[in-house]
Amino acid sequence: MSLPNPAELLPQMAAALTSHLNKRRISEPRFIGIRTGGVWVAQALLAALNRQDALGILDVSFYRDDFTQNGLHPQVQPSELPFEIEGQHLVLIDDVLMSGRTIRAALNELFDYGRPASVTLVSLLDLDARELPIRPDVVGATLSLAVDQRVKLSGPTPLTLELQTLAN
Repeated sequence: MSLPNPAELLPQMAAALTSHLNKRRISEPRFIGIRTGGVWVAQALLAALNRQDALGILDVSFYRDDFTQNGLHPQVQPSELPFEIEGQHLVLIDDVLMSGRTIRAALNELFDYGRPASVTLVSLLDLDARELPIRPDVVGATLSLAVDQRVKLSGPTPLTLELQTLAN
């Protein structure tokens, strides 16, 4: 299986996001990337949109529902939200949507900061392997992988995708 090139997906994602925001009459969205890959995608997407907006960064490690099983990742950093969440139209950006649990954790964290007016979900890849009813509003590509396969995003420049096979 060949993976798509993120550089080729970003212009279409930027156009789809612009259309989505216009249709919903959202003129001043606040952009938030989920650490780490979502931040890289958010930075690239903002560049594709030719926007200089402040970028919020979310680290959802403490909000994961598998935190007690997996423990704390050694590189956990605090979230950085340089704007209010209350009443804002948020664009939440992640690299790969798989089970939906990272997005659930991100929403839980965001609501601890306030109640947004709306949240638009953008994902570079949707692996169509959801365990929760969470779907992106804007997606670069949808892939179906074998059970033992994962996709890893490397970056921040250039963004590249690598197919990995889990050890048994």
